[in-house]
Amino acid sequence: MEPLSGTARPSGSRPSGIQGVLALPEFRKLWLGQVFSQLADKFYIVLMVFLIAQYWVSSTPPAGGALAEAAGHFKLDIESRAQLITLLATGIYVANTIPAMLLGLVAGVWADRWRKREVMVASNGIRAGLAMLVPLCLLDGPHWLGLSWGYWGLLLITFLESVLTQFFAPAEQAAIPMLVPAPQLLAANSLYQATSMGATIVGFALGDPVLRLLQNGLARLGIANGEFVLLPICYGLAALFIAWIRVEEEVKPASTTSVWREIGEGMQVLRDLPSVRSSMIHLVLLYSLLAALYVMSISLASAIQGLGPTRFGTLLAMSGAGLAVGAVAVAQVGHGFNRRVLASAGLGTIAWSLVLLGQLRGSLLLTLTLCGVLGVGAALLAIPAQTTIQEDTPESQRGKVFGLQNNLINIALSLPLVLAGTLVSRVGLLPVLWVLAALALVAALLERPWKRC
Repeated sequence: MEPLSGTARPSGSRPSGIQGVLALPEFRKLWLGQVFSQLADKFYIVLMVFLIAQYWVSSTPPAGGALAEAAGHFKLDIESRAQLITLLATGIYVANTIPAMLLGLVAGVWADRWRKREVMVASNGIRAGLAMLVPLCLLDGPHWLGLSWGYWGLLLITFLESVLTQFFAPAEQAAIPMLVPAPQLLAANSLYQATSMGATIVGFALGDPVLRLLQNGLARLGIANGEFVLLPICYGLAALFIAWIRVEEEVKPASTTSVWREIGEGMQVLRDLPSVRSSMIHLVLLYSLLAALYVMSISLASAIQGLGPTRFGTLLAMSGAGLAVGAVAVAQVGHGFNRRVLASAGLGTIAWSLVLLGQLRGSLLLTLTLCGVLGVGAALLAIPAQTTIQEDTPESQRGKVFGLQNNLINIALSLPLVLAGTLVSRVGLLPVLWVLAALALVAALLERPWKRC
């Protein structure tokens, strides 16, 4: 592979940390593409819920009919408008999650076969085109199970959008070490994590107001359905910024190896490289803990007077803010620490926070503080792990390994949602918090931070 523009090793005069990686012009374009792509992903979910509430759920939910009968088979109540919105939104979540759980490995293989920039540009461009089809789902048509064809059309579009995301994600991760010199990878991944969390907070917090602003603002100009312009613009800008990246990738010959064999080659990397395997385990453990916290935050919020179960998102937002703060700290000073020490410190911080969350539940200030501290611990663990995977994985195998990583992480995010909720309902919140804290503590000790890497 030829030298990449803007990737010369940093000199003594080059700024370090986040300033240093943003000074790299090609990485800066990738980062701007990530910003708009991440925002579009979050705005997409908000738009789907917005449309469900606006067009498919009336003020009074149906007392009978096919939809009520189908919900009854799954023991789901739709006696209120909020319950019906939740039920239909769950369909969107499922359509978005299935490709993430099933296609990560295959998408990673193809990301290695194709040029990374072309994969990223094409996936964002096609997603922009799919987003432009959403208004068609508002047209009148046949009904199935008590719902307009348009809702089922949204499920199909959501499924296809998620399929394209599975190709974009491993290509993006594999592109970072192509555009950033090794000494700056830690800072680049810190910025990536901070941006991802910031997009989550901004996208979910401001998605509905932005959609309503576009809808009402463009309506005053005589343009109806202005809320539909947001997604094509975001995905389009992401594709445009990435298309401007100047990178020379070798033309790869057509592969004669089967997809399944290449998946096996990606798994072989984990067997052959202990550092990559250990880092992957750390990421899976971390996302499992965060998914469990997502469920338990409802119980934690319920115990706080003035908050209540419906405002559990406040606790999650605080964890996200802590992760963003931790990411910035790792970017600025993390290069001076042993990564094994950072990982152990992150796991220990998570364990300590989980124990205290159980002991001090009921206090709003302390719970918010501990959620923020837990987020900082997550950053200390996630960013060095991601950087190690990028550095130690051979360039020809990065797409496969990152596809496998995304697959495992999506499973890690899904299974604890069911298991944690079941355990909390059976044994209570405190024992579950202790078990999770014990897992994090054992993982911290297994890392043996007192030894040198």
